[in-house]
Amino acid sequence: MPVLVRKTLRDYRRAIIGWTIGICAFAGLYTSFFPQMAANPDFYSQAAQAKYPEGVRKLMGGLENFTTGVGFLQAVIYQLFVPLLFTMCAVILGTKALAGPEEARTLELTLTLPLDRKRLVLERFAALAAGLLAVAVLSLAVIAVLGAMVDLNVPFGRMLAAHTGLYLLVLFFGTLTLAVGAATGRRALAMAVAGAYAVAGYVVHALAADVEAMKWLSHLSPFHYYMEGNPLVNGFQVGDCLVLLAATAVLALTAVLSFDRRDVGV
Repeated sequence: MPVLVRKTLRDYRRAIIGWTIGICAFAGLYTSFFPQMAANPDFYSQAAQAKYPEGVRKLMGGLENFTTGVGFLQAVIYQLFVPLLFTMCAVILGTKALAGPEEARTLELTLTLPLDRKRLVLERFAALAAGLLAVAVLSLAVIAVLGAMVDLNVPFGRMLAAHTGLYLLVLFFGTLTLAVGAATGRRALAMAVAGAYAVAGYVVHALAADVEAMKWLSHLSPFHYYMEGNPLVNGFQVGDCLVLLAATAVLALTAVLSFDRRDVGV
């Protein structure tokens, strides 16, 4: 592993540990409620339908089958809350790659090393991908173990497919943050762009099923390629994964080119 990648991962370690604990704690807390839901499916289904307005239910995936193992994982883990937490983690790590150090005036020391700027960005991107992969692997392990303990009855392969899509989704947003930071050197702007796109993309995808005018817009949302194929039911969606990978590669290339040509303010 390159030295800069190792150093960056060391810099990320507190954030990686903290977000992993947070995501796993959230998943563990809510998964512990599943046996009660499975024992009283009619009661909890009616309670959910009565508690949340229709618009909120759409944003949460409908909640029609959330008392089944697959429906529970989709609604509680993979639909909204864990993607939200994991995306926040990716955005924060993305700002730590370039924009954060530049604003903190610590990037100058790194740029004095005999290291090409292109290589610097690529190795920071590699560290971002590796850090998010660590969070994804550990959280998948926790969800799989807890799922077995509470009898979710969801095959591990389907969980792996859903988690792979989740990883590619958050890697996209982390790379978007990195790219905006590389182009502007502004941490707040990078976070704002990634956050606004994430919120808008999620809302557009959630409403596209009922709003005809939004259906074409949903194809511009990374959430479309994460959710549309329903990997918890249908397994790996190779085409959707490739789209997310290609979009991430374009953003990484944009970050390399923009940072290489910009007068870095250090």
